[in-house]
Amino acid sequence: MAEGLQLLQRRIGEAVREKVAGADAVAAHDRIWNTPGERWFTPADPIWRVHGDASMFASGITALLLQSLHPSAMAGVAGHSGYRGDPWGRLQRTSHYLATTTYGTIEHAEQAIATVRTVHERVRGKDDLGRPYRAGDPHLLRWVHVAEVWSFLTGHQRHGAQPLTPDEADTYVAQTAVSATLLGATGLPGTVRELDETLASYRPELRATLAARDAADFLLREPPLPRAARPGYQLLARGAVDLLPGWARDELQLERPVLAAAAGGVGTRLVRWGLSAVG
Repeated sequence: MAEGLQLLQRRIGEAVREKVAGADAVAAHDRIWNTPGERWFTPADPIWRVHGDASMFASGITALLLQSLHPSAMAGVAGHSGYRGDPWGRLQRTSHYLATTTYGTIEHAEQAIATVRTVHERVRGKDDLGRPYRAGDPHLLRWVHVAEVWSFLTGHQRHGAQPLTPDEADTYVAQTAVSATLLGATGLPGTVRELDETLASYRPELRATLAARDAADFLLREPPLPRAARPGYQLLARGAVDLLPGWARDELQLERPVLAAAAGGVGTRLVRWGLSAVG
């Protein structure tokens, strides 16, 4: 029985790692963690704790749902990211960027930021409301950053193994601004209070376009996963919807799932358990 449970644990961990980090997960891990050099953050910093916790799996889905409510941000994703054709590739690129800018050397982090800035220069067009947008717009970058950081922090405080103290939470918000500023965002919040205020300031600009609702359907109801993996994913998806502000759920026409908070907690613990077997 014990051997069978250990095998299951390892299979879950390996499956999660491959989906999130890709086939070259081991090599990427080695480059990020074992390259000598100065880093922006240390193991004592809150950003290490938040970005390394399994709560990121549910809150990452929350971030995508929340970000989609800005029509220009959603148009950029729908028109340029290929999230339907290559959803795991997009996830792997995002997770690699986040890991590099959090844990990697400053040199590697700055290289990753420069790469994304170059990509952003090509991402432009008109959103569903006919308004021009460009991914490098500081105002749009601020929205993407704030929605992401708010989601990560909310998920960690709800399901993280070691929730942050109020002072640590303020420090986390400030630390996330380091890479976002170099990416081109301006006017970023430095405390939890400022984070909440900035999120609220975007409310007049937010609405669920057809593209946003299509993305929500894809994330929550049509995940590109084998049948055996879907129950575990659905736990995380339910938890992700639970983390959304009520007004965001209403805008996306999403009902709060039954026992959503419990589902998010169980899904997070399942991921944490699996990953602990693969390092």
